[in-house]
Amino acid sequence: MHTMSSILIKNVSIADPNSEFNGKVLDVYIEKGKLKKIGKSLKEKAAQLIEGKGKFLSPGWISLMADFAEPGYEHRETISSGLNAAAHGGFGQVIIVPNTDPGIANKSTVEFVQQRAAGHKVRLHVMGAVSRQIEGKNLAEMMDMYHAGAKAFTDGWKPVQNAGLLQKALEYVKAFDGLVVQLPLMASLADGLMNEGENSVKFGMPGIPNIAESLLIHRDIELAKYTGSKLHISGITTADSLALIKKAKKEGVQVTCSVTPYHLLFTDAELVSYNSLFRVDPPLRTEKDRKALIKALEDGTIDCIAVHHKPQDWDAKVKEFEYASSGMASMEVAWPMLLKAAPNVSPERWADLCSNNIARIFKLDTATIAEGAETNFTLFDTHTSWTLDKENTASMAFNIPLAGITLQGKAILI
Repeated sequence: MHTMSSILIKNVSIADPNSEFNGKVLDVYIEKGKLKKIGKSLKEKAAQLIEGKGKFLSPGWISLMADFAEPGYEHRETISSGLNAAAHGGFGQVIIVPNTDPGIANKSTVEFVQQRAAGHKVRLHVMGAVSRQIEGKNLAEMMDMYHAGAKAFTDGWKPVQNAGLLQKALEYVKAFDGLVVQLPLMASLADGLMNEGENSVKFGMPGIPNIAESLLIHRDIELAKYTGSKLHISGITTADSLALIKKAKKEGVQVTCSVTPYHLLFTDAELVSYNSLFRVDPPLRTEKDRKALIKALEDGTIDCIAVHHKPQDWDAKVKEFEYASSGMASMEVAWPMLLKAAPNVSPERWADLCSNNIARIFKLDTATIAEGAETNFTLFDTHTSWTLDKENTASMAFNIPLAGITLQGKAILI
């Protein structure tokens, strides 16, 4: 939906725990990107009128851990197609991983990517690499990247395996109260293709055990505790991981965590079809783990949602399972996935999980829904039926989950 000069949304439910209007049904008048007026029965004349009955308005959602593949892999996605896909999925801001070629590991690449995104209604934020060339050996030029605008540091899809290097990184970012982000996977234990368990035996596939995740999380939490630094673990999948994070938070360790829409929705049972779409890192786990993740969304152990939008082209996915590249391009269908996975989570809790908490952890500007607020907002509902197919998709990716089937719930970025 394009930004008009003025929009009047009638009878919309406000979903924002930080707003005095939270939970109320009101009219909202937006002019030149500002929330001019909020109240009952507004009479303002607007270029566009939206009936907000049954819809919710929250601070603009933020897509965490998106891979826009540029520079180097433009056949999978570009910054432009990625930003359009974000808008289509209801996201007003995006935080991208540095796994490009060359990787986002120095000031000039940070600047290049930011310039490519300039002028788009979706705001792009960069995470710089922890290590040079994302090789996990020597620290990248983090201070330079921070001054160029990098919001956090991570080796993205290739989490730092070397404990000494991670310790250095955590110590280094303290100089500017920075954040290190890790995907929870210990490479030396993770050379399987799916979750290790009953199903991997049944389907005859090498497994990745739970400890491939929990051992790395345990180590990283200890390092965060030792350095007194900030750590975000993105894409946790197991009940064991949740227990470790819960305990660390109680002890005052500065650790936060996120979960992907697909780990909330799918389990390792999906791999019965050997469909390479379901090859993801960390792998899909059991129903018991999935239920634990849903519970942790509600009790606050999980801080936020991370889309892990990882586009692949046809060639990378349509091949034998073991040779297929991992990941899902989930950004455009993230909201229907979340809604389907956890229908009992309240709209205001989603506002925190998809926007407010991410903004707090990554120090991004986001506005509370209040008069005079200036930023983007996401208008969403839980009932609209729609289908994402080749004709109306913005992403260039082939590996989009739930493509071509009827989805419930639509998110619109304003």
